[in-house]
Amino acid sequence: MSRFTSRSLSREQASAAALAASELLEVLWGRGQEAARSAEVSPSQLRALLVLEKREGTNLRTLAEALASRPPAVSRLCDRLEAMGLAERGPSATSRREVELRLSLRGRVLLEEYRAARSRDVTATLEQMEPADVAKLAAGLEAFHAAFARRAADEGGPSVRDDSVADSA
Repeated sequence: MSRFTSRSLSREQASAAALAASELLEVLWGRGQEAARSAEVSPSQLRALLVLEKREGTNLRTLAEALASRPPAVSRLCDRLEAMGLAERGPSATSRREVELRLSLRGRVLLEEYRAARSRDVTATLEQMEPADVAKLAAGLEAFHAAFARRAADEGGPSVRDDSVADSA
């Protein structure tokens, strides 16, 4: 077997492991959402709240771009978030024709509860691992994150740090 073939096989195995881990993280995502009393909030609403948290004062167009959705759908989504008391709309400081979106106090509390529940689940899982394996996992995830950031920069896309909310949902 050539060096290239064994290297490809290794990357295929790593890809399969990353996909499996991604599916497990989605399970943790769902469990965290349920544990945080946010089961009343749909996944798309939760993603919108996460974007609003990172981009305080964003407008509908920017939120639609971050969610990869159309502005009319995002407007209805914001109507529901506002009716639930999770988000607030207000006039833009820069344009009278635009509306700024912000998290309400209730929205912030919901996200804190969600993160706490998810953190407890991840921590409990990591406690089942050997310390050396935790260190390898952390190093591998940092390298994966850096590679994604380089790829996004090469493609002219948003930084993973700026858009991690949309990506994590």
